[in-house]
Amino acid sequence: MKVALIGYGKMGKILHELLTQEAVHEVFILPKERPANWEDELASCDVAIEFTSPDQVIENLETCFKLGVPVVTGTTGWLTNLESISQSCSDHQGALFYASNFSVGVHLFVRMNAWIADFMQTHPEYALHLQETHHIHKKDAPSGTAIWIADEIIKHRNNLSHWCNVNDSAPGGLPIDAIREGETIGKHSVQYISANDEIVLTHNAFNRKGFAAGAIEAAKFILNKQGVFTMQDLLNLR
Repeated sequence: MKVALIGYGKMGKILHELLTQEAVHEVFILPKERPANWEDELASCDVAIEFTSPDQVIENLETCFKLGVPVVTGTTGWLTNLESISQSCSDHQGALFYASNFSVGVHLFVRMNAWIADFMQTHPEYALHLQETHHIHKKDAPSGTAIWIADEIIKHRNNLSHWCNVNDSAPGGLPIDAIREGETIGKHSVQYISANDEIVLTHNAFNRKGFAAGAIEAAKFILNKQGVFTMQDLLNLR
C-alpha cells in the first residue's frame, strides 16, 4: 500500500514510523511546502492520511478527491464544512474517512458517557461539566473530541440543548472547559458534581501511537470504497 502523508508534524512522524515498520508499505511525504511534481506523486498513492490544520484541510481534501485518492483526515475544526465536503466527495466518486479521534479507547469512552448521561437523568442534583486538556500547540478549542462527547451526552439529557464555553451560563448549555498547557496529548473528563461529592469519568491518552494506529486501520478500511466513513463504520458501532 502506497500511503501519502499530508502534513509532517508530530502525528505525521509517528505515522511514518508505524508504516515503515511494515515492509509492505511505501510512504510519500507531502509537507506544507510542496515539492516538484507533487500532484503526480500524490495521484500514484493508494490512500492519503491528512493531519494538518483547519486552514489547510479543505484544500487538501478537495485535492485528493480531484486526484482520485481516498483520504483519511484527523484534522479538526472544519466540520462546519462537512456537508459541502461530503457533496464534493460524492461528485468525484471519492472516499473520505474523518474522525476527531482515532483512538478505540475514546470511542468506548463516548459510549460509556452516553449510557451514564441517560442513567444520571434521575439524579438532577448532579451538575454536568466537561473538561478537556491538550498541548499548547493545539489551535482549536474546545477540541473536536470534546464537542463530540458533549453532543453524544446532550442526546441523552432532556435538560440540555447545546454545548457552551465554561463561562457561559445560558440555560440548557453543557459547559466545556478547554485547557491548553504543556505537551498534554489529550485528556477528557466528564464530571457530575453535587453539593456533597463528585463522579468523574476520564480518558487520558499516554501517547499518540494509538491515534496513529487507528488512522492506519482507517486507511486500509477505505481502500476500494466510495463515500464518507467514520470510526462508527470501522468499529461496526452503528
